[in-house]
Order: sequence, then structure tokens, then C-alpha cells
Amino acid sequence: MKIGLLGFGKAGKAVANVILQHKDFSLEWVLKKTDMLNKLSAKDILGISASDDALIYSQSSTDIETLLEDHPVDFVIDFSNEESIHLYGKVAARKKIKIISAISHYGENEIKVLKELATDTVVFWSPNITLGVNYLLFAASLLKNIAPGVDIEVVEEHFKAKSGVSGTAVKIAETLDIETESINSVRAGGIVGKHEVIFGFPYQTVRLVHESISREAFGSGALFVAENLKSKLKGLYNFEDILRPYFFAQTPDMLS
Repeated sequence: MKIGLLGFGKAGKAVANVILQHKDFSLEWVLKKTDMLNKLSAKDILGISASDDALIYSQSSTDIETLLEDHPVDFVIDFSNEESIHLYGKVAARKKIKIISAISHYGENEIKVLKELATDTVVFWSPNITLGVNYLLFAASLLKNIAPGVDIEVVEEHFKAKSGVSGTAVKIAETLDIETESINSVRAGGIVGKHEVIFGFPYQTVRLVHESISREAFGSGALFVAENLKSKLKGLYNFEDILRPYFFAQTPDMLS
């Protein structure tokens, strides 16, 4: 499957790294905001030997329509910023290119755009696209449904310079319908990111923990999404739509 990637910052480079090393995907191009690195190849910059073109283009000097005509793709994966959906969204949807957005925050206007694009093509959006975090979210919500009165605390740990409460932790709190005051933040050293949900039952405790080791987790998450979207019909999807069949697929009774 052919991929076009928006964004080439720390996360974008990590995602490109994963795509370039995956035999079932080809990184056709990278679109970034500035002219720096224009027309160079992401594989050369990252030091990866691959057959992918992976040419880098600048938003300011590139016409999206022409780019998608000359270098067609099956998916656009967006790790840039919330405004970019206005740049490529309508063109991609018209060409039935599937859109995977990993933008952390969208305003109401951008969410409206996503819904409109989903009437023409497959659109996926997740503020955190790592598979592990979304597994944690889904599993935590199932446990909350089983025991609605359980005590719940959320702990998020990140590197020293990170400001504010983790957006992922806020999403966990929203999903579990708990107050953000139940989020405990730790800032120390170079921690990439760790989230823990603590369920306090009488006489027992259940802890669900996810820890990011490197940003390449974003890339593997994005490709997991692409694999699971390739046969989907048009519509707006999230991680729950993808994970639900895995959780509830028929399996042999392990206790029999």
C-alpha cells in the first residue's frame, strides 16, 4: 500500500522510519511545512536503504492536486498540525484516498470537516495513535462497565520539560467518566510517556499500564490502523471501531 505522510518533525520522522522498513507499505512522499529538505529523500536523511521514493516536498511550493496526480497514494497519514486538513482533505476525499489523522487536538471546525470528508472516503482520527494506549483505553472502559462504582486514579509520567496535563490522560479520564482531578502527573528526566490506570476494588487492585519506549510506536500504530482500514467503506472511524472485533471475536472458552 502506498503512503503519503504529512509532517516530518520528531514524530513524523519516527513514522517514516517505520514505513520505510515495512515490506507491505511504500512511502511515496513526505509533505512538510518548510522548504528545508525540499526534494531530498526521507530515506537518505534517516539513513535507511529502501526502494521507496520518499521524496520530501514543501507545502508552500507544492500543489496538492498535482502531487496526488503525479504520486498517487492509498493513504494519507497526517502527523502535521490541525490546519493541514484544510490543505489536503477535500482533494484526498475526492480521489477516494483514505485519511489517517494522528493530530492531538482539533477545533470544532476541523472536526466538522472530518465528518464531511467521511461522506466521500474513509477517515480515521485518533489523538494518540499508539496501539498500546488505545488497547488500555478499551480494556479500561470494559472493566469500568463491569464495576461502575470502583475507585479509579490515573497516573501520567512524562519528560521534565513537558508542560500541562497529558492529552492522553485527559482522554482516559473522559472515557472513564472521571474528573481530571483524578489525574496525577509526574515530570522527571527523559521519560517518553507512561500512563497507568488504577482500579481500587475492595480487597484487590487492578492496574493497567502503558509505557512508550520510542516514538516509532506512532508508526506501528498508524500502519496497524491502515491494515484494518483497507477494506472499510467510507465513514469516520476511531480506534474503538478497529479494536472491538478483536476483543469480541469468537474464541474457544479458555475456562472449559
